[in-house]
Amino acid sequence: MKEVVVISGKGGTGKTSIVASFAALAKDAVLADCDVDAADLHLVLEPDIKQTRDFSGGKLASIITTKCIGCGRCEEVCNFDAAVFNGPANDVVGKTYTVDSIACEGCKVCVEFCPVDAIEFKDAINGQWFISDTRFGPMLHARLGPAQENSGKLVSLIRKEAKRIAAEQNKDLIIVDGSPGIGCPVIASIAGADLVLVVTEPTLSGQHDLDRVVELTEHFKIPTAVCINKYDINMKIAKVIEKRAGERGLKVAGNVAYDTIVTKAQIAGKSIVEYSSDGLGEQIMSLWETILDTLKPL
Repeated sequence: MKEVVVISGKGGTGKTSIVASFAALAKDAVLADCDVDAADLHLVLEPDIKQTRDFSGGKLASIITTKCIGCGRCEEVCNFDAAVFNGPANDVVGKTYTVDSIACEGCKVCVEFCPVDAIEFKDAINGQWFISDTRFGPMLHARLGPAQENSGKLVSLIRKEAKRIAAEQNKDLIIVDGSPGIGCPVIASIAGADLVLVVTEPTLSGQHDLDRVVELTEHFKIPTAVCINKYDINMKIAKVIEKRAGERGLKVAGNVAYDTIVTKAQIAGKSIVEYSSDGLGEQIMSLWETILDTLKPL
């Protein structure tokens, strides 16, 4: 079983469009959308959700109103101003404390210091994750709730489930739409992958972001290839990126031109290679063949 993860230094480089085309070309891979903070692969692949499960990335405190004595100890020890004196009256006091679930960081300090054990500590539901079918094979994806964190933990869960399904269904390839940037979700997306494809663009910021991402993949010793998307909008910088990639021993797996056909394919709800097999479609097919050739000796 091989796992290819497609990432980028920032959002908007065309990473997901390329993953959707890879899914169409692979035809029988397990797909995973690990860009859980802003998932959009489902917009093209239109998954048929078979299973929905809650995701808990941590715990939250909750005050039991009937037991609260309004002493204020929770407010004193909370470093996040999550304990608020605005709760309803009970048989003991005319006003009680509540916990602001958005401000609460789940540190449990208030639970330990409450003198009357009036604070519960329960799993927080931060979002949902899904097992779906698509026209190209099974897909794992997720959705975090507003202002929710722990996306790195959710990414790890999605990848773990993708590997489980691949093993159960005897699939030999997993294609992952990873998170952009270099933070925790990206590390969770690439750790242990067989190959990382970094999608960049020929701009100064794209060049800078590529350098940062490559430093990350080098740190984890993961084989890495580069795709320059919209390479023809600035050929000069595209050549610089190719040169610097070569100096670092990185393969430029392909250059993909700028084309309004990408937007037309998105509107039609199709991947680029489904929408057109000419021009841009041919470039992505060539990119995919290079990726497969790179995977063989790994």
